Amino acid sequence: MKNYSEIAREYHSGFAKLAGDIPDTAKAFGALVGAATGDGALSRKVKELIAFGIAITVRCDGCIAAHAAACHEAGATRQEVAEMVGVALLMGGGPSSVYGVEAMRAYDEVAAAKA
Repeated sequence: MKNYSEIAREYHSGFAKLAGDIPDTAKAFGALVGAATGDGALSRKVKELIAFGIAITVRCDGCIAAHAAACHEAGATRQEVAEMVGVALLMGGGPSSVYGVEAMRAYDEVAAAKA
């Protein structure tokens, strides 16, 4: 079983080092993240659920770790995450079932840590 808290820590640590090498690009990426996920016509929660679903379909462990935490922080419930996994299954087929299970584990791990 994967430890998504550790995956998130490893990603953030690695990205911080990379940002030292490419500060302008890292700053621009951070601005893009903020602009793309902030409240607008779609709420931050809805945008994070979309990103989480994409993370499942592209099978990205680091993305799953990051968006599990972001969804929880944005107020997504376990049931909302589960329904998002259903949409990811629709769009991504069988491989998304494997990563959908991983996504639920990641969300549950974050929720348990915050409880």
